[in-house]
Amino acid sequence: MSNLNIVIIGPEDIAKEIGKKGTSTDITFYNLKKGEATLTLIEPSRYPEKLSSLYYAVSLADMAVVIIDKVTAQLGECILELNCARISRGYIILRNYLDVAQISPLIKGTVLEQYKVIPDDFNALRETLLADAAALPPVQTDSPGIIPIDHHFNVKGIGTVILGCVQDGTVHKHDQVTIHPLGKTAQIRSIQKHDDDVNEAHTGDRVGLALKGIEADDLDRGYVLSASSEIKSKCEVTGKVTIIPYWPEPLKEQMVLYAGHWMQFLPCRVQKTDTGGDWRSAEITLSFEKELIFRPGSVIVLHYLEGEKLRIVGTIQLE
Repeated sequence: MSNLNIVIIGPEDIAKEIGKKGTSTDITFYNLKKGEATLTLIEPSRYPEKLSSLYYAVSLADMAVVIIDKVTAQLGECILELNCARISRGYIILRNYLDVAQISPLIKGTVLEQYKVIPDDFNALRETLLADAAALPPVQTDSPGIIPIDHHFNVKGIGTVILGCVQDGTVHKHDQVTIHPLGKTAQIRSIQKHDDDVNEAHTGDRVGLALKGIEADDLDRGYVLSASSEIKSKCEVTGKVTIIPYWPEPLKEQMVLYAGHWMQFLPCRVQKTDTGGDWRSAEITLSFEKELIFRPGSVIVLHYLEGEKLRIVGTIQLE
């Protein structure tokens, strides 16, 4: 079974026409299964009020569908978020008589240049996405699965259940996993994919995991389940930053940013900067009150919530 995770950017009238509504908080999921192909569509249901809602939806995606009915600052922000998150596959739907020439200057130099412009047709979009999911090559690896938690709760008769997408690797029923940053271990009692019980899940799969050995109240969004020894949790990280072209000035020490990685959206403070003559690709050190969970080499998306117009700063690749 091949699963494709798609973020839907635009008016709230696309995902509900394609899939069945599932979990809904600041991000809303819609699910569709046809044969061996499954789709998980994700809407940022609290955006633009909450920038974190946009980040979370984008961070879960393998692909994007961007519906453009007018050119706005909000559209520009979505383009920047998709570009920083490196979502290089997607489709663009144009409405209100917009044409490609009108949006070309906005997407030039971004990942959206690679997106295909398609007609505004729900049925055609559904079939296209299902075909994309069916065409996904089998993903199977011996490396331990990495699952960031996006929702968690207690289910009567089952116990602790978490929802998340497998970021990498394979997770098996009965695996013992560490819960980062707690350092506690838990056993995976069962795995569900699109309401089907399975014995394992792979990169890209959206899963529900029943856990033994941990209480739902001990968990939080952004915690990571994995048996991988590569996972780190730190309150201070260093890496090379890449600032977007529109950002007007160097990052300053003590500046407060928000770091987005997997299902984390954490406040952090710039502790040190070393521009080396080019402030758009400086080396910086960030400090956190809560531990950031990551793998060495991870790319973090930086946001600035105090900005009235520009809230996407760029990325930092961790050492």
